[in-house]
Amino acid sequence: MKGFIRSLQVALWFMFLTFPIMVIKVDIVEKTVQWRWMNLVYVGIGSFVLSFVWRFLMEKKNKGIKAREESRDEKLSFIQKILTEPRYNRPLFLGLLLFVLVFPWMFSTYQTNIMISALLYVVLGLGLNIVVGLAGLLDLGYVAFYAVGAYAYALLNYHFHLGFWTVLPIGGLLAAIFGILLGIPVLRLRGDYLAIVTLGFGEIIRLVLENWDEFSFGPSGISNIPRPGFFGLHLTVEQATIYIYYLVVIMSLITIFVVNRLQNSRLGRAWLALREDEIACEAMGIDRMKTKLAAFALGATWAGFAGVIFAAKTTFINPASFTFMESAIILSIVVLGGMGSIPGVILAAFLMILLPEYLRAFSQYRMLLFGASMVLVMVFRPQGLIPNVRRKYLYGQKQGVR
Repeated sequence: MKGFIRSLQVALWFMFLTFPIMVIKVDIVEKTVQWRWMNLVYVGIGSFVLSFVWRFLMEKKNKGIKAREESRDEKLSFIQKILTEPRYNRPLFLGLLLFVLVFPWMFSTYQTNIMISALLYVVLGLGLNIVVGLAGLLDLGYVAFYAVGAYAYALLNYHFHLGFWTVLPIGGLLAAIFGILLGIPVLRLRGDYLAIVTLGFGEIIRLVLENWDEFSFGPSGISNIPRPGFFGLHLTVEQATIYIYYLVVIMSLITIFVVNRLQNSRLGRAWLALREDEIACEAMGIDRMKTKLAAFALGATWAGFAGVIFAAKTTFINPASFTFMESAIILSIVVLGGMGSIPGVILAAFLMILLPEYLRAFSQYRMLLFGASMVLVMVFRPQGLIPNVRRKYLYGQKQGVR
């Protein structure tokens, strides 16, 4: 009964707030006023239903917290079985691999382009996952390294006629250097202060690219960037799209392998220790400076690779492609998927990129629906879609997970 009254109060409050917009319509040509009372009824009913459902779900969530905590180990053990044990993951991974390989031949060029974008964000998300998910360093300027890779290919090709395969490692190296340059001044910062500095760094890179016309051609951007070559053969647009698709698939697989190995390495464990407690990490003999710089450099490297591929895919870049919104999307992928979780980041990247495209049928409401979906996920599953399975060691027992 209390929830019913609260929902009714919410509905009345929303009706009061939206009354001037939803009810009153002034026709300045005819000099008349229309009173659309049914709109107010719709607002009231919609607000009441949404509020009531929301309260019901929140109460159900709070009541189930204890039960979920008791069964948490069992659930995570089941997840670990699916992701780690060969009898579970081999059929799953084999089916996904076959689907990925035949995708360009089953769907149109438009669908292939969308999948290329999704796979690029998989690479970007896994790169940022090193910095944010593993090392716990909140980076809001990650798109700057993405821009470094893209402009490295565009400018080196324009001035020195260097090809894609030559610039690909150069773009990653330049992005790593910029990652170190960012990491050095922020070694003593953490939390909100680190986020503000990295945000400023990303904006500085974008503004330099936008205003330094002699260097980056300013807002006009750089066009006619060549696509990757294939033994000197001339490829049509459709063939080039398929070729780039398989390149991005290979890059994604390499990224997954490398990030997984890094996560289980000595350096990866140092990142995890740094994320949990920086002071205790340093007290245990871990070099905080080297560990942070390694996280920034390695995370930026993958953004540089993705930037080179992005420039080759679009054949045109300008500073408008590297705004703060891109950093926010990549960070959302990491948080939505699960901090430090490789399968979670992959799933979130596909959801974040594919859902807005396939919700175009809803026109102007698609981003509203998309945002509401993200809010619901983060409220009812704050640990992410696929939370990271963390190891724990019990004295005198076998290794378990939590």
